Amino acid sequence: MNRTLAPALTLALSTSALALGGCTTTTINHYGEEEAANTAAAAAEPEAAPRAKNVIVFIGDGMGISTITAARIYAGQKLGGSGEEHVLPFETFDNVALVKTYNTNAQVPDSAGTATAIHSGEKTRIGFLGVGPQAERGSCAGTLAHPLPLLGEEVAERGLALGIVSTARITHATPASVYARATERGWESLVEATDEDGGAQCEDIATQLVGFDFDVALGGGAGAFYGSEAGGWRREAGADLPAGWAARTGGTYVTTAEELAAAPMDAPVFGLFAQSHMTFMAERAADPAEGASEPTLTDMTAQAIARLGTDPEGYYLMVESGRIDHAHHGGYAGVALEEAVEFARAIQYAIDNTDPEETLIMVTADHSHVFTIAGYPRRGNDILGLVVPPADETGGTDEPALAEDGKPYTTLGYGNGPGAIANMAERPMPETGITARQQSAIPTSGETHAGEDVALYAQGPGAHRARGVIEQNVIYAIIRKAFGWE
Repeated sequence: MNRTLAPALTLALSTSALALGGCTTTTINHYGEEEAANTAAAAAEPEAAPRAKNVIVFIGDGMGISTITAARIYAGQKLGGSGEEHVLPFETFDNVALVKTYNTNAQVPDSAGTATAIHSGEKTRIGFLGVGPQAERGSCAGTLAHPLPLLGEEVAERGLALGIVSTARITHATPASVYARATERGWESLVEATDEDGGAQCEDIATQLVGFDFDVALGGGAGAFYGSEAGGWRREAGADLPAGWAARTGGTYVTTAEELAAAPMDAPVFGLFAQSHMTFMAERAADPAEGASEPTLTDMTAQAIARLGTDPEGYYLMVESGRIDHAHHGGYAGVALEEAVEFARAIQYAIDNTDPEETLIMVTADHSHVFTIAGYPRRGNDILGLVVPPADETGGTDEPALAEDGKPYTTLGYGNGPGAIANMAERPMPETGITARQQSAIPTSGETHAGEDVALYAQGPGAHRARGVIEQNVIYAIIRKAFGWE
């Protein structure tokens, strides 16, 4: 059944590219975000801008600019260099923008509101997926009354192939933003609404996914799709949503990398490789038995591109490195950087295996973290180690710098988190290495997101629109313009 396609937000290309001498007006819309119109920038749009057959959006969950910088150094040092001069694959893209990430009700956002901005074209409240900010949190009636456009729906309705890949649960906020609507991101396997007794009926996010028309969906989170008889979390003890999906679509459900590689190429594939989130790369490196049957993010990206690429109409693919965020929340910088290196590897695969004349690749983050790189370490200093000042500043010594308490400190740290020091006078010696938990300033049960802008890198048809300082929901407009839908 066709529906009237929702128009993109009135935020135009001109919000991200202001020409010298252009006439710009700014207003505030009812979602609380700035809208700008710039006649000079609009005039500068090429008359016949190339259209993209395919669009791939890579989202590094929590991959703020400090994470990119640290990952660049870490990746370079893993290759034997000093690190600072290293270049990550997406840093070669010519088109770069800064993206404002706030939610309509929060200076510092969450992944649901930010990913919804990317996949609906409108900003919304913290914790909301595909629902406008007029609704109340946890309201079924609000979920049904204030739906936002979903890019995944439009992709399917226009006949393109659709792929969703994540190392997090496939029902987690960022992947769910492609296909789901909910006023509570936690409704992954169960809806507990404030007004459920009033008659409004909502579907949980897992149920929404198996009823959606996707071609590839790969990630973790099997527990949301099964009942207790299969070790899952659903109320119905015998629930088996993947079996119902396979019967409806004729697709193949897989649970291991080997099964994914063997699945037919001419039918949809649905892969759930872990009960919850997929295994950290650092854990896999430390113990080969950990996550041994799981594909890597690069493996999943390769499978998605190969399968979606057979569609003559083109495709949209969202690839999320979800566990960068999770490692930061735990205060484990080295674990986060290992995830970021794998993320870069997946991006390199996409660059090498798509045609830049027909595929727009964008790399961004949904939000940042309170993650810092500090302390005046020397060039090439171990990014996961203690701060050792430049030799010419210390008379040639290789001894680490000391803080006011007489103890050394690491280059990487956090503004808050579980690594906080309760009594600064008794600060312990800091840990170092990949699995070390970095020290932080303020004690919180989990390290938090940060509110600064994140980067957007773009290459391919329509990439020229990624420039300047833009609202996060403009990414949606960039995608639709690249496809030639507006």
